[in-house]
Parts: sequence; C-alpha cells; structure tokens
Amino acid sequence: MNDTSTYMRETQIFRENWIRFVHEIQDQICHALELADGQAAFHEDEWQRNPDGSGGGGKTRIIADGKLIEKGGVNTSVVFGSVSEKMRLQLKIDGEKWFACGISLVIHPLNPYVPTTHANWRYFELYDQSGNIKDRWFGGGADLTPYYLFEEDATHFHQTLKSAIDPFGIHLYPSYKKACDEYFSNSHRNNEMRGIGGVFYDYLRPVDEKDAERLFSFQQENANAFLRAYMPIIERRRYETFGEKQIEWQQIRRGRYVEFNLIHDRGTLFGLKTNGRTESILMSLPPRARWVYDHQPVSGSQEDKLLQACLHPRDWV
Repeated sequence: MNDTSTYMRETQIFRENWIRFVHEIQDQICHALELADGQAAFHEDEWQRNPDGSGGGGKTRIIADGKLIEKGGVNTSVVFGSVSEKMRLQLKIDGEKWFACGISLVIHPLNPYVPTTHANWRYFELYDQSGNIKDRWFGGGADLTPYYLFEEDATHFHQTLKSAIDPFGIHLYPSYKKACDEYFSNSHRNNEMRGIGGVFYDYLRPVDEKDAERLFSFQQENANAFLRAYMPIIERRRYETFGEKQIEWQQIRRGRYVEFNLIHDRGTLFGLKTNGRTESILMSLPPRARWVYDHQPVSGSQEDKLLQACLHPRDWV
C-alpha cells in the first residue's frame, strides 16, 4: 500500500473514531439529563439530508415539558457535500468538497434559577479536486447562561472546564475563555454577553497525525467535562422558589439568547447556508421569550447583578 493509500485509510479511521465518540457522548449526556429530569424523555428524530442518503444525516434528540427541563436538544450530525459558491463567498471556504461531524446541545430549564447551557464539539474536513484533505480543524466549547448570578456556580463551571484543558497547556484556558466572552456577545447591544461565558475555540488545525490525535484527546476531555461542570449546578438550584417576576426576567434574557443565535452565531449561519435541517438548527431557541421595550432592571437588584456580569466580563477562577 503506497503512502497516499495509507494516509487515506488513516484519515478514514480517524473520522470513524470521531463519529463513534460523538454518538457515545450524545448517549451519555442524554441519559444523565433524563435521570435528572425524572419525568421527560428524549425523543429521537433520525434524519437524512437527501432521500437517497447522500449528504449524510443526523440524530436530533429533543426533550420538553419536564419537571426540570422546559426544552432541550442534544443533536449529532455527520454531513458532507460540495462547496457551493455561497459557502465560498460567505463562509470563506476554499475547496471542492467538505465533511463535518459534531454534537451540539442546548438546555433551557424551567426554573429561572437554573441556568441555560450550550455546548458543541465538532470536526471539519475540506477536500481538493482529487479528494485529498486540503484543510481540517476542530472547534467547540461550552458556556453558561444564568438568569440569576450565583458566583459559586460560575466558579465551578469555569474551574471544571479549566481543569480539563490545563493538561494540554496552562495558557489555553485564559485564551479560550476570552474568546468565549468576545464571541457569545450581542455587538448590537454594546457587546452585552448572553451569559457568563465558558470556553470557545475554533480552527484548531493539526500539524501532523500525532497532533491530530492530541487534538482528538483535547476534544474528548472537554466533552467529558461537560456533565461535571453542569449537573452539580442543576442540583443546587432546581428547588429554588420562583414567581412571575423571575419568569419575566428569564424570558427577557432568553430574548437576548434568541438575538445572538439568529444574528451572530456562526454555527446557525453555517447550517442554514449549507441547506442544513432547519428544525435541528433552530432547536436551540427557547420555547418562550420576551422583548420589553428599553427594559432596565432596578439598580442593585439581583437582575441587575446578572446584567452587570454580562456587560463586564469577569475572571471566575
């Protein structure tokens, strides 16, 4: 077997291992969330991009109307296709064909004292006319969107992510934390963050096969840290008493979440520009949101405390 054939086989195995991991972590996260909810279960909708199976597909899993989770989704996709002119112009992709596989999740709890969370871990390949890999990279991260700020929760979430990342370089967490603060913000609202951040990274390109395996392990550690970061926060806050005031504030902040996802989020835009499955792409939106004209929380209130944390990013660890 020549060097080209060996390389093609190795990259195929690499893709297959990543696909397998994505489906395994989907199962783990869904199982943990179902146990925590105790009432609702995930409904799986398996889909294909094209009726004949070309273009790939995915597994959309949705949970709703539970004791804990008002709406959530944990989705995986394994998709591929030709690079369209629209992708070249708007996404700055220069190649002939592409492949992408990843998992994306958003959980919107019922209780306003339990934060919304989002995470995704993905892998992308770009090919030339001969089918050789021209470019490839990993991306992902996780972030927290509370409606009421509990500093111990913010510290726990960030510290857990940092602990997963530090073995790969202690300089990485501060960089990816800063990138998250900058990315998950509404520039049209004076760069107001939609939450208190987490980590975000993109275009992590391996320099060789050994480095590709290192980045694979990095993705695994980040994904495996998610439940350790989020589940303890759920258990601390799920039984907090709330009323209409807290629900109204939750819905106002959810409005900010919707604005970011529809205006700025690159994953949403990529999915829509590549003829992705609209229902799966827009599952991230909350079931209820509210827009109140020029709403300003009372200075010094718990609502204002959260807003100030969104306006002025802080170091939580």
